Amino acid sequence: MNPYQAWYYAGVWEVRYLPEAEQEREELPGKEKAALYNAVQKLEQIGPSLGYPHTSDVRGFLDLRELRPRQGRSAWRAFYRRVREPYLIAAVGPEAQHDRRGFDRACEAAVARLTELEEELAREAEKEPEED
Repeated sequence: MNPYQAWYYAGVWEVRYLPEAEQEREELPGKEKAALYNAVQKLEQIGPSLGYPHTSDVRGFLDLRELRPRQGRSAWRAFYRRVREPYLIAAVGPEAQHDRRGFDRACEAAVARLTELEEELAREAEKEPEED
């Protein structure tokens, strides 16, 4: 096995969609949905090492990243964050230069959904009995 294969097969990163984001993804045109699928596969294969132009931080939104299909040439983005182990795609929306208001709404929705989920996970953790 050459070194590239060893790196490539080292592991797969888990990527999940929140239900609302899954619905938003399904509303994309066919070619855009396929481009997003390919971008998600790259994130699954490369994980946190996947960099620009495939993914980047979203300015003005703490700990939110955008997955950029077609190396940023797509008019659509998937907004995500790592919560515990998996990457969670919390919203799908337009690219900022294409539709700034839609981009901001999608980012705000992603942050609200992720915050709600993280709070729910924290409440569940508090309820769990401590192991001896």
